[in-house]
Amino acid sequence: MNTCVIGGGSWGSAFARHLGSIGLPTLLWIREKDILREALETRENAAFLPGFRFPDTVGFTDDLRESATFGDAVFIAVPSQFCRSVYTRIAPVLRRDQVVVSLTKGFDKKTLMRMSQVMEEVFRPHARPRLAVLSGPSFAKEVAAGHPTALVVASRETSAARDVQHLISSLSLRAYTSTDVTGVEVAGALKNVVAIAAGIADALKFGLNTRAALITRGNVEITNLGLALGARKETFSGLAGFGDLVLTCTGELSRNHRVGHELGKGRTLREILAGMRMVAEGVHTTVAARRISRALGVEMPISEEIYQVLYRGKSAKKAVEQLMSRALKAE
Repeated sequence: MNTCVIGGGSWGSAFARHLGSIGLPTLLWIREKDILREALETRENAAFLPGFRFPDTVGFTDDLRESATFGDAVFIAVPSQFCRSVYTRIAPVLRRDQVVVSLTKGFDKKTLMRMSQVMEEVFRPHARPRLAVLSGPSFAKEVAAGHPTALVVASRETSAARDVQHLISSLSLRAYTSTDVTGVEVAGALKNVVAIAAGIADALKFGLNTRAALITRGNVEITNLGLALGARKETFSGLAGFGDLVLTCTGELSRNHRVGHELGKGRTLREILAGMRMVAEGVHTTVAARRISRALGVEMPISEEIYQVLYRGKSAKKAVEQLMSRALKAE
């Protein structure tokens, strides 16, 4: 099969490199002209994935429709805020025999839809390819390095999940299947909010007790919201849930943890984002999580305090005090 990856950031580049390394003809769509030029000349993406050459099986283009037409399997790895636009542009050329896989962890900013829901809405007037989502604990750099990684492919069509599972699995990447698309997407998006909290705690030098508490209680918040949206509880104790949450809250390669760490040191969100070329999805997801949880009546105190720090100028120490002084209750 031919594959394409839409998105020339760190994760899109790492995943394209993985597909090419297991012998799949792969076309990587890169939006930025300077990065595309460098990839064509040096077969590297020094801006987002330095030190890793793409195998000869990977080609590069800035033609979005060419990419979508080329791939029998289309993997989309662009930030959530740009997904609807990308989906709209490729919709007219998609085919029924293709499978389109979202690698994005976030919500649509305006509608609060998950990425698979946006795909369904945008693709509906055109040919409807099979849809899936891919998530789990996966730092781009480590996938590119070939370190053993386990992920989850979720689709409402069992055959689609299995096809993607068999397509991408190798000695360095093992894929599991799930039919809980909602749970996998909710877990993948919301873990970034908790990772910001973990970064703040680490900057304040609170230690491992605090980190463990944040991860555990953060997982409770994510699970509760997921259940309210119709997800299955067991998803949040698996790779897409607890696995990805632990990685993002503890790993030095986490962009969202890095944002939290800088906030904890007293920098403003504007200052932090000005110095980042890559997108930290948790910054946008915090707003979506607050709106969704309030609409559903789901209590999410950690996410609420992160919102107050990010968008209301609340100090990190005050946020911690607020969390610790809440009314006592049973676990």
